[in-house]
Amino acid sequence: MKPGKTGLTRLIHAFGYSMDGFKTGWQREAAIRQELIALIVLIPFGLWLPVAIGVKLGLLGSTLAVLVVELLNSAIEAVVDLASPERHDLAKLAKDLGSAAVLVTLLVCITVWAYALWLAFGGA
Repeated sequence: MKPGKTGLTRLIHAFGYSMDGFKTGWQREAAIRQELIALIVLIPFGLWLPVAIGVKLGLLGSTLAVLVVELLNSAIEAVVDLASPERHDLAKLAKDLGSAAVLVTLLVCITVWAYALWLAFGGA
């Protein structure tokens, strides 16, 4: 373990770094802005839906997962851009795989939301 901050001081600094990540993501990445706004709208709506608590947790988890994967994808893209400013097949592969991960997460989220809406308004 590297020397440095420990205990509560480490936690406070880690929280600050996380907030810096959100701030930078908001400023630099349109997808992060869109997903944070969607989260702010969808989570209260999901909590309002007349569905079981397990379904509500699925809505919350799948919606948050989109943001988590987008943040990781943006981190991958930043590191790739730093390490390989010129075009390279491996740089493209890393970016494409990160993008694919976001797409899969979005598809899962859409599926969970469709199921919850079906249960609430049209289904069993």
